[in-house]
Formats: sequence, structure tokens, C-alpha cells
Amino acid sequence: MKALLQRVRHAKVEVEKTVTGEISTGLLVFLGLERHDDAAAIEKMITRLLAYRVFSDETGKMNRSVADINGGLLLVSQFTLAADTKKGLRPGFSTAAAPTDAKALYEHALAFARTKHEKVEAGIFAADMQVSLLNDGPVTFMLES
Repeated sequence: MKALLQRVRHAKVEVEKTVTGEISTGLLVFLGLERHDDAAAIEKMITRLLAYRVFSDETGKMNRSVADINGGLLLVSQFTLAADTKKGLRPGFSTAAAPTDAKALYEHALAFARTKHEKVEAGIFAADMQVSLLNDGPVTFMLES
């Protein structure tokens, strides 16, 4: 699993001109699910995301998490993160989770995140989404399980 997280001032996801998820200060997380991922890996990643220290404390050091600041979490499924790009000129998707498995894992990620954090928003699995954001910093990290 790969989670590309961006510290944002605000972010939103639209599907067919309808906003499906929107946050102010917080984390926008693109989640790439792979064949070997399972519920335990999802829960570990969500727990890590919520505790990952990317927000500044009073001294300007990145010592606060999205949970610490009570910020928003916007989760967006993005299968292209699971692509194999090691060679050639076209990405391969043999490492990505099958669509039915990935959808179940994404829904589990959302449900689990909502039990741990009150401000959780989402995109729509496999939809053509338009994502807009104001990256703060910019601060962007790739977490892998």
C-alpha cells in the first residue's frame, strides 16, 4: 500500500460537479492499494497517518499530527499509485489490488478512519474525480507498508 499525503490548507473532491468531500486544514491522502494489502495493513496505515507529525508546533518544528490539530482527513483512492514504473514507458498495474478487493479495502479504510477521527471526508471509489487543493509548504510524503 502506498499513501501519498499532502499537508493542505484546504482540499476538495468533485465528481460530476458535485463535491463529495472537502476539508480545511489537514491531510489529503491518495491511497494506492496493492494485491497483498489486507484489513490489518489498512488499519496500521490509517493509525500511522493520523499520528504522522507534519504540522508545526509553537517552535516551528513538525511535531503535531492531524489528530493533534483536529484537522481534516480527505481520503482518495488512487490505483495509479500502485503502478509498477520501474522500466519501460508505460505503467503496469499487475501489483494493484483487483477492483473488488480494492473497493472493499478502501471502504474499510474510511470506516476505520471514522472510528478514530471525527473529520474524515472521501472521494468516490473508481469515479472520475477532480481534486483541488492548496498544498501547505509544500509538504508531501509517501508512506509505504
